[in-house]
Amino acid sequence: MKKPLIATFAALLVAVFSLSTLHSQENEMSFFITSVGSGDGANLGGLAGADAHCASLAEAAGSSGKTWRAYMSAHASDGSPAVNARDRIGFGPWYNANGVEIASNLNNLHGPSNNLNKQTALTENGDLVNGRGDDPNQHDILTGSTLDGRTVDDGANHTCNNWMSNGEGSAHVGHFDRTGGGQNPTSWNSAHGSRGCSQADLVGTGGNGYFFCFAID
Repeated sequence: MKKPLIATFAALLVAVFSLSTLHSQENEMSFFITSVGSGDGANLGGLAGADAHCASLAEAAGSSGKTWRAYMSAHASDGSPAVNARDRIGFGPWYNANGVEIASNLNNLHGPSNNLNKQTALTENGDLVNGRGDDPNQHDILTGSTLDGRTVDDGANHTCNNWMSNGEGSAHVGHFDRTGGGQNPTSWNSAHGSRGCSQADLVGTGGNGYFFCFAID
């Protein structure tokens, strides 16, 4: 083989490798359901504690170089404005641990055609989460949010005191498996309120204190 042909072949290999690497980077995990909760009900140490939990789990699973945010809203409190979950998570697209796209952007994520369901809403380790019909049922996911990803603003406590309480209040939850009961049983982010904020109450309602994590970069 002549040298020019060898050089051309080598250049093609480099280009293929570069495109493959770029594709892999683009499809790196940027969404997951936490494989474990805080163990203290909805007391997560606030939004900062929830974010830190996301980052810790992602790092343990081998993900690095990303900034993680919990998909959670918070009520206005002590002079601080309300926080909307949708405003915390970047702009997408987001992929699960297997590189499958969950949603392309915020509108897609909060619209009827996202790809978030029991088969795709995996943990940071790529595992399925127990849904309705499994034993135990753990399909309730803490969000504190409305269907469009904003704070539930009706004067009640829907975030367990902004994720600082395992006693007072209730947590608005979604159904990652898109089935169950409540006002919006097929909603991934706003199905109903929990019985309470303790670990026992979350389990009793059909959850385990899990929440969604999204990478913003």
